Amino acid sequence: MSAPTPQQTDADSAEGRCLARSVADVLAEEPTLEAVTVNHTRKTISVATLGRADVARLTERVTASIQQAEQARVEHPCALLAGEGDCLTCETPLTAQELQSVTIRHEGDATTIARVTCPTAPKFWRWRDIPWPRVVQRDVEFLEHAENIDEWKAQLAAAVLCGVFGLTGYFLGTNPLAIYSFLLAYLAGAWFTTQEVWERWQQRAIDVHFLMLAVAVGSASIGAWAEGTTLLFLFSLSGALEHFALGRTQREIRSLFKEAPKVATVLDEAGRERELPVERLRRGMRLLIKPGAQFPVDAEIVKGQTASDESNLTGEAAPVEKAVGDGVLAGTMNLWGAVEVGVLRAAKESSLQKIIQLIKDAQQQKAPSQLFTDKFGTYYTYSVLGLSVTMFFVWWLGQGLSPFTPAGGRQSAFYHAMTLLVVASPCALVLSIPSAVLAAIAWGARHGILFRGGAAVEKLAGVNTVALDKTGTLTTGELRVERVESFPPGRELEVARLAFSLERLSTHPLARAITRYGKQQGLEAITFEHFESVTGQGLQTRRGEMNCQLGRREWLAKGAHAAAICEVPATDAGYNEVWLAEGELLGRVVLRDDIRTQAQSVVREMQREGLRVVVLTGDRKATAEHLKEQLQLDDVRAELKPEEKVAAIRGLGQNGQRVAMVGDGVNDAPSLAMADVGVAMGARGSDAALEQAEVVLMHDRLENFLAAFRLSQRARRIIRQNLVISLGTVVVLVCFALLGKIPLTLGVVGHEGSTVVVVMNSLRLLFGGTPVKPATPEGV
Repeated sequence: MSAPTPQQTDADSAEGRCLARSVADVLAEEPTLEAVTVNHTRKTISVATLGRADVARLTERVTASIQQAEQARVEHPCALLAGEGDCLTCETPLTAQELQSVTIRHEGDATTIARVTCPTAPKFWRWRDIPWPRVVQRDVEFLEHAENIDEWKAQLAAAVLCGVFGLTGYFLGTNPLAIYSFLLAYLAGAWFTTQEVWERWQQRAIDVHFLMLAVAVGSASIGAWAEGTTLLFLFSLSGALEHFALGRTQREIRSLFKEAPKVATVLDEAGRERELPVERLRRGMRLLIKPGAQFPVDAEIVKGQTASDESNLTGEAAPVEKAVGDGVLAGTMNLWGAVEVGVLRAAKESSLQKIIQLIKDAQQQKAPSQLFTDKFGTYYTYSVLGLSVTMFFVWWLGQGLSPFTPAGGRQSAFYHAMTLLVVASPCALVLSIPSAVLAAIAWGARHGILFRGGAAVEKLAGVNTVALDKTGTLTTGELRVERVESFPPGRELEVARLAFSLERLSTHPLARAITRYGKQQGLEAITFEHFESVTGQGLQTRRGEMNCQLGRREWLAKGAHAAAICEVPATDAGYNEVWLAEGELLGRVVLRDDIRTQAQSVVREMQREGLRVVVLTGDRKATAEHLKEQLQLDDVRAELKPEEKVAAIRGLGQNGQRVAMVGDGVNDAPSLAMADVGVAMGARGSDAALEQAEVVLMHDRLENFLAAFRLSQRARRIIRQNLVISLGTVVVLVCFALLGKIPLTLGVVGHEGSTVVVVMNSLRLLFGGTPVKPATPEGV
């Protein structure tokens, strides 16, 4: 394969570069994806993978990237060439370095983009065809099915009509008009139930809606119109209450986010302004954000000063001052200053979208107990049908009851079978767990706690040990440079510039602080020829003939400057240091990271809840011991590399402890994955941490872990209560039904009453509880 030549047609070249930009991003992020072939004429897409691949994920990513390229072609059909073949619709054409990592080949109407690899690798590729995307105007995603939030109102209206017509028919008695009134009651009461049954029937499945409809029809067939109407009224009423509860949950979640901007003002190199759809913004673009406007994507201030309202993401009501070098989050409000910002990531990768995706995932992922009840409920439904049919013959042939009509003052066998079918139906059981889980997720989302599904809600309740990272968890994570030192003195500016140039390539909290300091000081970045990250130690690079190292004191003390470093006293507790050495140049950057004011009281509250608190940190032992003494921690383990943190988590688990790991950085991601429950701190947490976490504390407040823990325990208690109510009601009513001692009307009231009780009990999670607000301790 080879890159396209200038002799190719303009259309092909423009098209290929737009396509290359979109596909190259996916290739960089998906290691199992090797190549993509697109044929615009035939509307076909083929992908090549190597090794075990998540086909569904790849299909979604590739389809979305090609849809993006196609959207540009639709919106700008006449934009062909700029310079040497770049398409004007491609806002960030491939750089020379990126072109070295991919190959582009045109064969007729097909374009193939592949990663550069060895000649034999394509023999092992596995090709698959995936669907061609529809080209439509794309908006930033928000929660799905938003239009169904108020569906409960229509269901409630139908239930009321059913009740009114049913009462009218009852009071009409033997009047011929009574039948028509009951028919109208049946129509209103069964309207939504019939739709549910039809949808399930198309999937070749039945559920409790089918059972209720069958009982209602059966009741009408033996003349028990009043009983059938009562059933439909109570069933439709409980359905309306269920949808009200779920709608309230959705509304609580949607209220977290304001409508995101659809366009942004982009500045070109000459300072000219133009409007561009938010979904087409790319890393490196320069935007103008005016006062009162929202930041459309995650970005960095490059010119000007302002303050932003981050309350919808971080929970902080006070405005946050922003200057050059500071980051801003998508969806937050620019309060007073006109600023220019550089885009850090595309809209679909912003903090706002990550949060929304977390919530969507949480709503779709079920708790283990819910998976059990779902599976159990399916078999149980068929069992109830079989039992009812069997008992019909027992009552008819075994006990001599009339099959369909009352006789001798005794109800028919069919009547008793319908009663059994009603009281044994698993309505309340099916709702007992998801209603509580969704209510817990909604309460948490409203208070800055995001659960990644019901499993996280259940598992967090069983935790007995909390492992905490230090930086960004027990400390604020907002490090600041206190001073820059060189040994001997006089070369501080060189040390600062070299440290800035190296750390701007990293996302560690220490690196972010040094990068921000460099930008505020107006330092010019230096270009290096080689760059290497040494896990748990630091960075090393080369400039000309000189090697440059930046990292931990212990690491640099093993080199040529060992004697000089040993002569410099360590920083006081509460301070961090980053050392740098290049040739004869030696220096360090001293940073400070304050302990969170609420850390001591939160640790004390955790211990009161019976939780063992352990801190896992890469800091020096002296700093760790000082932290242990200040916060009265149960255990502190210092000077740990990322793999040693994982080993520590594994060791705690092997000792029978159920561990929740709380962290916020890239280096915390492996530990989060190893723990029973991973908890990520804040909207500013790294992508890797958010990806591995099952719980996210969006308000960047440690005390919210306590709120999450207590919420999960309350949810577990309510789930158990719901199971006792639903199963207990079924057992009692079924026993009476088998003995023939309960009328159909009372069975309907008992069955639907338990469903209403379960839903209302779950709603206590939505309205009850308060966020944890520990008092600020003195001296911390």
